[in-house]
Amino acid sequence: MSRTTRAGWAGIAGLAIILALEIPGVTQPPGAPPQVGMTTFAPVVEKAAPSVVSIHTAKTVRVPRGLRDFFGIPGAGQERERGLGSGVIVSEDGFILTNRHVIEAADEISVRLAGGNEAGAKSYKAQKIGADPGTDIAVLKIEAKGLRVLPFADSDKARVGDIVLAVGTPFGLTQTVTMGIVSGMGRGGMGIVDYENFIQTDASINPGNSGGALVDMEGRLLGINTAIFSRTGGNQGIGFAVPSNLAQEVWKSIRQNGRVIRGYLGTVIQPVTPELAAAFGLKEPSGALVADVAPGSPAEKAGLSHGDVIVAIDGKKVEAPRELRLKVGAMAPGTKVALKYLRGGQEKEATVELGELPQKEAAIPSNGDAAAAAALFEGVELADLDAQGRNALGAPASVQGALVTEIDPECPAYRAGLRQGYVIEEIDRKPVKTAADAQRLAGSVPKGQPVLLRAWGEGQSRYFTLGGK
Repeated sequence: MSRTTRAGWAGIAGLAIILALEIPGVTQPPGAPPQVGMTTFAPVVEKAAPSVVSIHTAKTVRVPRGLRDFFGIPGAGQERERGLGSGVIVSEDGFILTNRHVIEAADEISVRLAGGNEAGAKSYKAQKIGADPGTDIAVLKIEAKGLRVLPFADSDKARVGDIVLAVGTPFGLTQTVTMGIVSGMGRGGMGIVDYENFIQTDASINPGNSGGALVDMEGRLLGINTAIFSRTGGNQGIGFAVPSNLAQEVWKSIRQNGRVIRGYLGTVIQPVTPELAAAFGLKEPSGALVADVAPGSPAEKAGLSHGDVIVAIDGKKVEAPRELRLKVGAMAPGTKVALKYLRGGQEKEATVELGELPQKEAAIPSNGDAAAAAALFEGVELADLDAQGRNALGAPASVQGALVTEIDPECPAYRAGLRQGYVIEEIDRKPVKTAADAQRLAGSVPKGQPVLLRAWGEGQSRYFTLGGK
């Protein structure tokens, strides 16, 4: 089964032999220095390599007593776990970008500068300045001056087919360089982080490359290598990097504020599937469906409501929730944005003054699964939501409806995304107050007709479609 994994690495699991090949007749991409008959990337590497560092981490982990006794591990049930990643110097006075997952939970971080070999490399203790779970970017600081800085490229200008180099320390080896092209832009929807807008590349990225540099042919930082798509855990030619423009925004915000400050709309949004588009009478399955609006949020103040479909922001079309999330997240609190949305088939407009995204709140999850069913609640048991159930779920007072007490994992409702502990709030846009309401409304649905269902669960409301042919 395919899986997307972070390119970070803990413990040396093995070594790889890398052969250096000369590539004759490489065509220069637009903007690169003219080099007739180019047969080497050495000038680019020499420019970029001194700014890419290796990052060593250590943390204390508890070892279960039985394992400690079996293996004869001394001490009070603890041992040191070590990891390895990469980083990029972005200021002369020692600020370094890496991935959050490289240094997450580490109680000791050291940075080793590129020095040609292990003996010649200089090491520094590093301080964690801040980390952003939304992009998996972290900022470190070492006490050093006059460091070689890797300048930022404008990642918005990158094109599929551009030649790139990946620089990092895979598998515990000293600095390694691999070559490839930009294979895709704007990759997302993989569930790696909340704000996904990855550059895809076939330059080899392996465990230990996390936090390293994706470099363009002018020796500039095009992205921070973050993840690989792999069936085996090793490189298979599909790697992902956080674009330099996004990484730079995160770095500046952390350096100035100690944290990332993002714009906040206050909506729970989800993709518009073909089934949802049909249920809402939309011409095409695009836009961001508002499943819920936070009380007192900028969206509520502007008049938005659940069931609205946001189709444009500041005149730019919104094809999917990820686009809206990225645009709002990149704006400063207090920014006024123009939204265009559909309500009941009618196009409406609103001006929203963005708030600040609460620190406890990650990007808005989405749910686009739907399935057909012969009977709406086949395999589902419902009950009234009483005070005890509300307290157990942590459901706010505003949530009312029928509580899903049991659900068969094989039933259509489960496949559509409904789960035990969810509270059904609406059926075909009609409010549900009790289990009896849910059964009554379900019984009025014509056989074979798709049904729009709204339910609260895991801290938020969202839409599902059930039934249909």
